[in-house]
Amino acid sequence: MAIASQYDSKKVEDKWYNYWMENKYFHSEVDEREPYTIVIPPPNVTGVLHMGHMLNNTIQDVLVRRARLKGFNACWVPGTDHASIATEAKVVAKLKAEGIDKNDLSREEFLQHAWDWTHKHGGIILEQLKKLGASCDWDRTKFTMDDNMSASVIKVFVDLYEKGLIYRGYRMVNWDPVAKTTLSDEEVIHLEKQGNLYYLNYKVEGSDDVLTIATTRPETILGDTAICINPNDERFTHLKGKKAIVPICNRVIPIIEDEYVDVEFGTGCLKVTPAHDENDKMLGDKHNLEVIDILNDDASLNGYGMHYEGKDRFQARKEIVEELKEMGVLTKIEEHTNKVGTSERTGAVIEPKLSDQWFLKMKELAKPAIDAVVGDEINLVPDKFLNTYKHWMENVRDWNISRQLLWGQQIPAYFYGSGKEDFVVAETAKEALEKARIKSGNASLKTEELIQDKDALDTWFSSWLWPMSVFNGILEPENEEINYYYPTNDLVTAPEILFFWVARMIMAGYEYRGERPFKNVYLTGIVRDKQRRKMSKSLGNSPDPLGLIEQYGADGVRVGMLLSSPAGNDLMFEEDLCKQGSAFSNKIWNAFRLVEGWEISEEAKQPETAKIAIDWYTARFRKTLAEIEDHYSKYRMSDALMSTYKLVWDDYCSWFLEMVKPAYGEPIDAKTYKAVIEILEDNLKILHPFMPFVTEEIWQEITKRTPSEALIVAKWPELKEFNEEIINEFGLASEVIAGIRKIRKEKNISFKNTIDLMVMNNEKASELFDPVILKMGNINAFSYVDKQVEGALSFRVKSNEYFIPIAGSIDVEAEIEKLEEELKYNEGFLKSVEKKLSNERFVNNAPEKVVAIEKAKKADAEAKIEAIKASLKSLK
Repeated sequence: MAIASQYDSKKVEDKWYNYWMENKYFHSEVDEREPYTIVIPPPNVTGVLHMGHMLNNTIQDVLVRRARLKGFNACWVPGTDHASIATEAKVVAKLKAEGIDKNDLSREEFLQHAWDWTHKHGGIILEQLKKLGASCDWDRTKFTMDDNMSASVIKVFVDLYEKGLIYRGYRMVNWDPVAKTTLSDEEVIHLEKQGNLYYLNYKVEGSDDVLTIATTRPETILGDTAICINPNDERFTHLKGKKAIVPICNRVIPIIEDEYVDVEFGTGCLKVTPAHDENDKMLGDKHNLEVIDILNDDASLNGYGMHYEGKDRFQARKEIVEELKEMGVLTKIEEHTNKVGTSERTGAVIEPKLSDQWFLKMKELAKPAIDAVVGDEINLVPDKFLNTYKHWMENVRDWNISRQLLWGQQIPAYFYGSGKEDFVVAETAKEALEKARIKSGNASLKTEELIQDKDALDTWFSSWLWPMSVFNGILEPENEEINYYYPTNDLVTAPEILFFWVARMIMAGYEYRGERPFKNVYLTGIVRDKQRRKMSKSLGNSPDPLGLIEQYGADGVRVGMLLSSPAGNDLMFEEDLCKQGSAFSNKIWNAFRLVEGWEISEEAKQPETAKIAIDWYTARFRKTLAEIEDHYSKYRMSDALMSTYKLVWDDYCSWFLEMVKPAYGEPIDAKTYKAVIEILEDNLKILHPFMPFVTEEIWQEITKRTPSEALIVAKWPELKEFNEEIINEFGLASEVIAGIRKIRKEKNISFKNTIDLMVMNNEKASELFDPVILKMGNINAFSYVDKQVEGALSFRVKSNEYFIPIAGSIDVEAEIEKLEEELKYNEGFLKSVEKKLSNERFVNNAPEKVVAIEKAKKADAEAKIEAIKASLKSLK
């Protein structure tokens, strides 16, 4: 069959992906080979492919395909995360659109809706990854709510509770009033926002005195239970032991003293609202203050809000400010910028809230995880994230692991009485009943008298087990797969989840297997547009990844993504990069078509030029392979691609094929052709991780292959010694050929016409590449001379001078006329520059840079004049 004149990615991609799937190349089983394991950062089950996923998964696929070629038992485990807050929000919105209130459903009914949603929308992103060429072991696809995955989570919760690391506490937490759940500190984004600072007067009981406090949240005065002053602040000595009256609610509260109050900040008087501020809560505990929570779970005001009950906090704020103005209590409003905590998932402003929640002690778990990264047992790439990691881990706070959600693993705590401590923790209700009977002393306690905690566990509490749970390493810690595939090799993820996920996986790994979960963590950058904005749907600046694949082919997009993606640094994405990647696919395809189009002769003798070309390219390939291996070892993926790109585009397509190409109408000798094909196959091997589709297509077109001979499972080229000298000599030869071509182009000498070439070999350079120069310069006669040649055009390469006699090649009179015109123009230009530089006022007053530019213009003009005069001399 004739080879298609153009590379058609649409036909090729489905064909080869299906072929790879049918032949189970992506699937891995335990065997005698060394494993290479990657676990996918599980995307949200309801998610769709975006540019960040494209970058992350392209890098993972490059690593896993290269490992496969290097003979490792490559295993890339895919899967999705149940994403409790995000998924529950989507299900709630869907139910609302159908006129159903989540609160009217039982847990089982709601979960059925959630599973229906998951089955309908879940996994879309994994199907999309196939379009990218991702070679995941799809037989191993996991979901964080799979039965055995959930059982692993529950087992770990019970274990950590029994070790005393999980506890239940009434603590100040981050409350998301939209999702109506707590969040961990890492899920709160602190944004700088413009607000106001309100100055309010509180009456001092039994006198005409007032004291002034400043607050950004006037609605919380309804929850005030004290005013605090610094005992050393002489301004307020007269207030000691007295009481203040809270405006609006007229609550009488004590004036307390504590050195916590900064005398230099604000008014020096601090309102204390223990239910709505973490620092106020600490003060409240210290001074035994009453705690008054004024907010409902949706951040509307409750009964303590008096006549504002039921109103949203921000609406209530506006109305309270107006009431305080009317009362004459509000003395001043100042603009004020402060950091406001917002929910990563819903964008809602976070409320500090006192609540009974479950916490995991982190200090003890963090120690081995710090040592592992600081001590190089685990490498962060780039290492600029090391200090951030160390700082966070050394200052880690206990992790609030409970969420007021239904979608997720339900906390395995069972209450049997009305007291706060009347509960047991167990993996099953049956075990819980046994424990509850013992703890309560009530042997007749029944299962139906146990009430399981309604809360679910934080999503990250399941995904922190991911590298172990995907191989069932929690439920069966000594099974064959966990002992073979774990620890994994590389983790490719985004820096923003370094603490959410990466650090916690490291903690879990040391806690449950006593070893690291992975060796290297490659932290990708953020995909940004040309204006450096993060690509997002809301900004409308993110292209559709599948649309890009449709237009440029998966290989083109993969190359486009990686052409400028240094580890840890942001990727400035432009669609032109994908266009460049697509052009590269076509370049490789056309190079193959050229080779396939040659007629082969068994009798023809190998030309000297072909032998030299093969020796040179072999050395060039080996040197580049060593560079590529070094780049891979340092996770410089963009550099590895660029080295491969230049080798194939420049050295192979632009030089090597031209050097070995037979004369028009002539066949190529069989020996050279065989070497060309072997070189092409080696090129395809190192290109394959980046461009799997076009390379497999060409590989299979070269000759008929069995499934065991497919490119995807071929053997990666071995590192070998190379001849550096021949590479350097080619560098000189290529400059000579470029010089000849430049003169041909400038002087309109047809490339079909032969010319003579003479060289004054001052450097005594090697003559190895002379046959190549003859062929590629279309030189009739090549000779060495010991003096300059008259009546010839010339150029220099290093200290050697090359001459091309012009007799019969160009119109001498026309060339002289053209050069004299150029000389006249440049001499006139030089005079104008010299005039400017001879002006003392200009030289003394103009900026240094401007004067330097003019001097550079002068030197440039003088050099051009000298070159033109030399050319004219040789022509006359």
